[in-house]
Amino acid sequence: MASEHPAGAATPEGAASATGAGPLQPGQRVDHWQLVRLLHRGGMADLWEIEAPGEEADQPLIMKVPRLRGGEDPAAIVGFEVEQMILPALRGPHVPRFVARGDFSRQPYIVMERLPGESLEPRIDASPLAVQEVADIGERVALALHALHRQRLVHLDVKPGNVMFRPDGQAVLIDFGLSRHDSLPDLLDEELPLPLGTGPYISPEQVRRVRHDPRSDLFALGAMLYHLTTGHRAFGAPESLRGLQRRLYEQPVPPRQWRQDCPPWLQEVILCCLEVDPDRRWQSGAQLAMALRDPAQLPLTERAARLHPAGRWPTFRRWLKQGAGAAATPASGALARKRAQTYGGAAQRIARSPIVLAALDIDHAGSALLESVRETVRRVLVTEPGARLACLSVMKTQGISMDRLVDDQGRSIHVQQLVALQAWARPIGQSFAFDEGRLTFHVLEAPDAASAIIDFARRTQVDHIVMGARAASALRQYLGSVSSQVVAQAPCTVTVVRT
Repeated sequence: MASEHPAGAATPEGAASATGAGPLQPGQRVDHWQLVRLLHRGGMADLWEIEAPGEEADQPLIMKVPRLRGGEDPAAIVGFEVEQMILPALRGPHVPRFVARGDFSRQPYIVMERLPGESLEPRIDASPLAVQEVADIGERVALALHALHRQRLVHLDVKPGNVMFRPDGQAVLIDFGLSRHDSLPDLLDEELPLPLGTGPYISPEQVRRVRHDPRSDLFALGAMLYHLTTGHRAFGAPESLRGLQRRLYEQPVPPRQWRQDCPPWLQEVILCCLEVDPDRRWQSGAQLAMALRDPAQLPLTERAARLHPAGRWPTFRRWLKQGAGAAATPASGALARKRAQTYGGAAQRIARSPIVLAALDIDHAGSALLESVRETVRRVLVTEPGARLACLSVMKTQGISMDRLVDDQGRSIHVQQLVALQAWARPIGQSFAFDEGRLTFHVLEAPDAASAIIDFARRTQVDHIVMGARAASALRQYLGSVSSQVVAQAPCTVTVVRT
């Protein structure tokens, strides 16, 4: 059921042992883990600091134990089963490292890496935040979600309390009790009849029990960014199904009405996340992260200019479009599974929204090579209709004050390269009618072109690089060409075009 699940909502007693031996106590052993102290008491689970034996002894670990007192919400038990299934299937820096789990027949628990620091909750309490801090938080969380979506997971409970950050700044998602993994049984959908999520952040499709769409997580992130920007919740904190359904047809108050210094581009990003129709949102976390990192590239729509929510008549029309009273009946589990089979799961959705990078030596490549690269990019986009195209050129610098930044006529070389990129891509843009920031241009100033391209591809989660390679020369063979370095080190597929 949709709820806030606030910390501290539990009753005074601790988590009961599944064996019926009473609440767990400090100093007690659970299997070969020794409980040290209770770190946090939540409404559905407790977190314990533990001492670990053997090779795990020097690593900070926590044990998550469900609160089994009798009469608890069945979602708490099923959700813990789900998390026990899902967490071992996930890898990478954006999730806590899984260590062990305990059986429900004895004592259910999950042992995992203990993350330092706090969740994002205190930053929500301090909102509104500076615009750049909001954008930085949003970018990092969007990249974390993209990494999880590529692992075939939809989190479905993205909220401030479930976001933490590593010391190096990378966002970590926690609490996978409401999540759905494409390759694992969806116990929640099979066993529970109501929408699942947290009231202020749940997406419209979750209200209708559609649980396979990764864009649901981007809606929740948009609701978080709204709160961080304005200090207000976009949709309040509804606790009933009827209250949740209002987001199917009512628009939130535009952030700029709450906060006059909110830039139009940030309102554009947030309201795009909060579109009712998932097809009108950002199509991947990587695309959202790119918009937050480089807002100057973001074309503004009417969303950016809104100062008031829609009036009664547009709201009524949206209510009719959403099926009026039909919205009160959530999709059945069978229908939800059918939709998932039709539209694909998280990984398939992400695969339909790749980022394609066209890396060009705009100053030195001949017209024939530039045309060949353009034709190759065009063929790639024909097969990837949902792709975003990023056009990139590297302006080589030496990293010293003597770098030549203007030409003989005093014109900025950086601006000239940007103009040349736009001219090169114009035929592609006309062919595919790009919109919503799906065609962007980037001129990087760096001493090493290959490293700059590789770093850009890694930071922006690029899926495919298309680049040109000039004819080989003895010097290039000796030093190594840019294209060969990119092919060897890029974190994605690379197509090298030669004439």
